[in-house]
Amino acid sequence: MTEQHEQRSHQFERGTDGPKVVLVGVDGSDSSMRAAAYAGGLARRQHALLAVVYVQPVLAAGAALGAPVAETTDEIADELVAQIREAAERLKGIFEVRWEFHTFRGDPYTGLVTAADELKADAVVVGASEQAGHRIIGSVAVRLVKAGRWPVTVVP
Repeated sequence: MTEQHEQRSHQFERGTDGPKVVLVGVDGSDSSMRAAAYAGGLARRQHALLAVVYVQPVLAAGAALGAPVAETTDEIADELVAQIREAAERLKGIFEVRWEFHTFRGDPYTGLVTAADELKADAVVVGASEQAGHRIIGSVAVRLVKAGRWPVTVVP
């Protein structure tokens, strides 16, 4: 082996490691919007794609009673996209982040797992649960961490 080859094999290449796709789950809550901001910063620093995911809940009971569930969750998704676009426009020229918005249907945990698999996420960022009941049955964040399939960051 030549001396030049030995030197090159031990060099660290900046910018070649780290996540390529950072997935963040949003639902409109304050903690999920903080998670989106954190994930946006991570994606910017890593030159990664920010995949913003909203999981539309399937509310069978509401649908059975004739409530327009799909329309309501579509409105929430549209509102989230508008909020994210507005934030991106405010930062334009200061920070540039490549991002996509995706919606999935189902319960939040299953939806985020499906999204992370389909989008080939390297990291998952979620907000801490703001619901008291999750201390007993476990939050989406805890279930994602326990799955052990991606690095998971939980933003308070």
